[in-house]
Amino acid sequence: MPGLSNSIRELRAERSMTQQQLADAIGVTRQTVIAIEGDKYSPSLEVAFRIAEVFGMPLESVFQYRDVRTAGKRAR
Repeated sequence: MPGLSNSIRELRAERSMTQQQLADAIGVTRQTVIAIEGDKYSPSLEVAFRIAEVFGMPLESVFQYRDVRTAGKRAR
């Protein structure tokens, strides 16, 4: 999804957590975790909060949003 990125892969690596372990912890399939990590799928707000909770971090530390419509514009 344009504008939405995440640091799930890095957070999992720091904790030696597999995609399957994360999937089990948040109640989704491993394929869903793969899609979210690859920025191919934006999780529901509920799933995003579950992911942040698993890592013990605020939502905005796990997911970042950049408005692609205004990212290239300069302040005048």
